[in-house]
Amino acid sequence: MKLSRQFTVFGSAIFCVVIFSLYLMLDHLQLDHTKSPNNGGDKLQNGQLSILQDKIDRLERLLSENNEIIANIRDSVINLKESVKDGRGGLDGGNMSQGPYLELLASPPLVLPIDSQDCQFATREFSKPADGVQLLDVYDLLTFDNHDGGVWKQGFDITYQDNEWDSEPLQVFVVPHSHNDPGWLKTFDDYYRDQTQHILNNIVVKLHEDSRRKMIWSEISYFSKWWDNIDNQKRDAVKSLFEQGQLEITTGGWVMPDEANSHYFALIDQLLEGHQWLERNVGVKPQTGWAVDPFGHSPTQAYLLKQAGLANMLIQRVHYSVKKHFASQKTLEFFWRQNWDPASSTDILCHMMPFYSYDIPHTCGPDPKICCQFDFKRLPGGRVSCPWRVPPQPITDGNVQQRVQMLLDQYRKKSKLFRTKVVMVPLGDDFRYAEALEWDQQFQNYQKLFDYMNSHPELHVKAQFGTITDYFNALRKSSIDPGHASASLPVVSGDFFTYADRDDHYWSGYFTSRPFYKHLDRVLESHLRAAEILYSLTLANIQRFGKLNDFPAVENNRLLTEARRNLGLFQHHDAITGTGKDMVVIDYGTRCHSDMDTLINHELKGLSFSPRSVVVYNPTEQDRTSVVTVYVNTPHVCVITDHGHPVPAQVSAVWDDSTTASTERLKLKENGSEHQIKVEFAWYGTTSNRDKSGAYLFLPDGEAKMYSPARSPVIRITKGSVFSEITTTFDHVTHTLRLYNVQGVEGQAVEICNLVDIRREFNHEIAMRLASDVDSKDRFFTDLNGFQIQPRRTMAKLPLQANFYPMTSMAYIQDPGTRLTLLTAQSLGSASLVSGQLEVIMDRRLNQDDNRGLGQGVLDNKVTPSTFRLLLEKRKPSPLSYPSLLSHVSSLYLNHPLISMAVSTEAQSLSLSAFTPLASSLPCDIHLVNLRSIQSKVNDGGGPSDEAALILHRKGFDCAFSNRNTGLLCATTQGKIHTEKLFSELRFQSIIPVSLTLMHTTEGGSSKEEIRLKPMEISTYRVQLT
Repeated sequence: MKLSRQFTVFGSAIFCVVIFSLYLMLDHLQLDHTKSPNNGGDKLQNGQLSILQDKIDRLERLLSENNEIIANIRDSVINLKESVKDGRGGLDGGNMSQGPYLELLASPPLVLPIDSQDCQFATREFSKPADGVQLLDVYDLLTFDNHDGGVWKQGFDITYQDNEWDSEPLQVFVVPHSHNDPGWLKTFDDYYRDQTQHILNNIVVKLHEDSRRKMIWSEISYFSKWWDNIDNQKRDAVKSLFEQGQLEITTGGWVMPDEANSHYFALIDQLLEGHQWLERNVGVKPQTGWAVDPFGHSPTQAYLLKQAGLANMLIQRVHYSVKKHFASQKTLEFFWRQNWDPASSTDILCHMMPFYSYDIPHTCGPDPKICCQFDFKRLPGGRVSCPWRVPPQPITDGNVQQRVQMLLDQYRKKSKLFRTKVVMVPLGDDFRYAEALEWDQQFQNYQKLFDYMNSHPELHVKAQFGTITDYFNALRKSSIDPGHASASLPVVSGDFFTYADRDDHYWSGYFTSRPFYKHLDRVLESHLRAAEILYSLTLANIQRFGKLNDFPAVENNRLLTEARRNLGLFQHHDAITGTGKDMVVIDYGTRCHSDMDTLINHELKGLSFSPRSVVVYNPTEQDRTSVVTVYVNTPHVCVITDHGHPVPAQVSAVWDDSTTASTERLKLKENGSEHQIKVEFAWYGTTSNRDKSGAYLFLPDGEAKMYSPARSPVIRITKGSVFSEITTTFDHVTHTLRLYNVQGVEGQAVEICNLVDIRREFNHEIAMRLASDVDSKDRFFTDLNGFQIQPRRTMAKLPLQANFYPMTSMAYIQDPGTRLTLLTAQSLGSASLVSGQLEVIMDRRLNQDDNRGLGQGVLDNKVTPSTFRLLLEKRKPSPLSYPSLLSHVSSLYLNHPLISMAVSTEAQSLSLSAFTPLASSLPCDIHLVNLRSIQSKVNDGGGPSDEAALILHRKGFDCAFSNRNTGLLCATTQGKIHTEKLFSELRFQSIIPVSLTLMHTTEGGSSKEEIRLKPMEISTYRVQLT
């Protein structure tokens, strides 16, 4: 399959069709409100505006030479604070966002109005609880020495006294599971055909054979596909298993997502898609998260599960030294709390599995040689055997006592790592239980072991099959409920990156692997969100105007659902990570633009004296001044609005040939001070040891070597009234630095675009390095999932690859007076290995497998774009670290650019006018995550209901930055939104606070008249617009 590079820039045509059709529908519904002025008025206005434009151009040239004059003029003209007294958070909606002068936005205010109470969040300091654990502090404590621990290689010897359970028996919950990757070594459909459908069929038959049997399932992508292919009788049988507690859905997302590269929009969307499917089809509400295979764990996922109404979660892939430390301190079970939470509102009960893997040899206890003997799929004669060369034995009356003693010893030793006398033992592995024989082997032999244990009270043990929620219920009863003497569980804050499973094998390579698809993912997210919002607004408007038959609601809902599920599938921990087989990656790419006939085309062809129309859609919740790029085939272009007003424009060449020049450095100036910022490129090779870098692992051959091209680079300099840029073309990367000459947010940062091509390299990884005079020492900060900031510390005691972390949307370094922020439009691996530096791995080409199961290298590289914005800000020292408002909004604009859609020549006769659904900008710190239609429960045709999910996020920000000349056209309002003033014409008929994925109705919450969010909070509302 050949994927065009344009696709990553312009998105999928499916979204173009949906968005443009929605726009036309909305435009049609505006009736007589937006009729164009008469022709004579247009001519007069054009003449006046031409003269006015000349004067403005001259004035701009003068003002650019004198910042003080600019400040005085802006100060005298704009007073934003008066405009936010009604809580709308922006400039007055009546004169900024309405009518025929939409394009004439007010200039940004000199001083951004920020409510003083909004600044308290980032300045408050709170002490951690007495039993609190901060992961960054744990890293300071650990020596990472990796001593041989005996049978538990990465741990220590475990001992116990036989009488420890005399007063309170050991409770053992064996939890059968089957981990089904929605694509890895096979495609999603191939896995389903060959294995998954048989596993699910067996669940129904085998669980009904014995009511004591239990099973858990996670991936709704597979479950829904299977559900669509079974009859009603089997569906009723499945529902009865749910009702009896034999079958449990864990997490309930569309996939078990990656937690490093996925943006929180996509994490929410795939979780919501899974939960909504469950609600419509089986009426199940998941209670516990189950994440045994993501390569490191993010507190963002913990927060989202908590907001969705889940009470518990389980994680597995954590650095082996961290596991050892947690086991020694008996903190493997804890309440995971967000860094910003001073109390306990974000706490979720979490279980960390203590051993190497989630397979059976590494789950019953510390000795894998013993545990493997209780994986009865490995009985002699089967296709799978124990690598320790001691096979399992069928359980008989003659050996049951001896086998029970062996297994119980492991259960007891495992329980010594926890604070209660309740132990959980997973029983499964990848794609297990596909054959009826395995069900019989596992369940029948284990039941004999359980029967013996439970019938001998002198053993002081109660063993049974259970679901993961059965286990957590028993754990809560033992450790949390009043009346029990067991120690309470600790509180943990922070993240579990970067993961290492052994030695110096750090899984920091997948932060960048297959960056083409990581970029593609973010473009699809932006277009999906844009289409979702317009679709929901369209449904509300057609109902308001009584035009229900004029819009293909069911068909467009089907297209949106397909797009949601394709994007959701790509959040799988072997998809967006870049760790699937080549053919699987191709399948993901194909799904991401299924049903696509053509690309979104920004090129205006065949220009003549007859005008061509371009519809520009701002998918963000703030008014903005941004640059829109379209491709034309002539330099003789004039751009005007639909009312004839001229728009500042610049025609720049698309080069086909080369000239030679040179450049050395880039310097940024702010408030008269000068900072040196140098952009460099470097190569990493791979180690000469047996284990080398691959799709998962980053195992470099030492420090990076500076990039030295074989020939002098080609330099092109473009200067214009809208933007100026320098493009440097090397052999492996085309590097562009662009400065926008606009008053908006884009004018506050340097845009960096790299077009990387390493297809001819051998075991090389290319990095971009920013070297500055910022005195950051060993500290830097990266975001987690575009949702929150995690402090980092570069540690000399760790290998180089351990100091790389995922960067989903931003990373920054700072000293007491300055912050340098790199905003990114795609997930990549980042580090700050030297004070004043930020480093980003842009692409990796690796010729071998890294022995983690994939069985291949990474050799399917493509010419890959990566886009960044570089922001330099003055700051005051503050105790906590959050992004500034400017960096938040800059990141939003970078990831959600304006969408321009060329109107076809056949549609030129249509009368187009502005559509402005919002009455004014939302507050600067409030992001409209989504306005997502909810599918009807009663419509078998897959149509939408009359409700939508309104998801809002209030971002935590730091006020220790200048609020002058930010380019923002918004303000802050203490997290308040007046619902009656949110939309220009639509109104809320109902607004009900619900959990994140609509599974639960929350108590209390916001009134119908006002929504109020706390800093960092993500909240969902079930709304009906009219």
